[in-house]
Amino acid sequence: MRWIAGGAFTMGSERFYPEEAPLRRVRVDGFWIDETPVTNREFARFVEATGHVTVAEIAPDPKDYPDMLPGMDKPGSLVFRKTTRPVDLGQPGNWWHFEFGADWRHPLGPQSDLDTLELWDHPVVQVAYSDAEAYAHWAGKALPTEAEFEYAARGGLDGCDYAWGDELAPEGRMMANYWQGLFPFANTLADGWERTSPVRSYAPNGYGLYDMIANTWEWTSDWWEENPRANPAKKGKSACCAISNPRGGKLKDSFDPTQPQVRIGRKVLKGGSHLCAQNYCQRYRPAARHPEMIDTSTTHIGFRCVKRVRAG
Repeated sequence: MRWIAGGAFTMGSERFYPEEAPLRRVRVDGFWIDETPVTNREFARFVEATGHVTVAEIAPDPKDYPDMLPGMDKPGSLVFRKTTRPVDLGQPGNWWHFEFGADWRHPLGPQSDLDTLELWDHPVVQVAYSDAEAYAHWAGKALPTEAEFEYAARGGLDGCDYAWGDELAPEGRMMANYWQGLFPFANTLADGWERTSPVRSYAPNGYGLYDMIANTWEWTSDWWEENPRANPAKKGKSACCAISNPRGGKLKDSFDPTQPQVRIGRKVLKGGSHLCAQNYCQRYRPAARHPEMIDTSTTHIGFRCVKRVRAG
């Protein structure tokens, strides 16, 4: 783990997506954070020690999903499949497919495995929020808040678009594992990776942290809120002071308004993934954020942990 000294920074962005605004001053206390995302090797130790069974390995209960299609009550998870041609980017179902038998040991489906794909030192994927939380508890740690993650991801570069500055690929250098080319059908592989990459494949940020940007999205502990709170104005004072250690939204406000029948909370994902591209989801940035239902696992979501130091 790396120690991140507490401090204030400008959180959010007003240059990319509306859910990242407004810009706001935030202060976080010092904390320890994993140098890399949790790898398959590390997650395997946890499973061996605890016998933990991930969400993707458990058949969904039809009582929890009243609109479930017949035959879907089997263990599985979401797998990205590259398309063969341009498709409607407003329809994620064009590239996301629910695969029976997909889980952390078999990330692309039952015919795949960590040995064959040589994934032991890649970030673990196909983990739902409760799986990440269970690992963190076992390790004596916690999942980061959105503010902690963004502060750490910036690596001391307050206000920059990217974790390494204001240019995506300085002098043509790939600084993180994201999609080069036209998503979701043409990946030029300028960074050398079709899917995830081993941790530490790219240079660390200013705090010595690896893969804070791209490779995999990472779970945070904060419930999703569409419009983050700006600096609260106190009586007789302007809204100029930093918010200390914000903890995000509330469960009741995190539900997806486009699916009113689904009452499953959404947490904030941070960091972007190897599927973020210039023509789709430019979220390979510290300020980027995305909502994800806590029961969801995919081939592009992982996590890392923090350890906070209690006052006194």
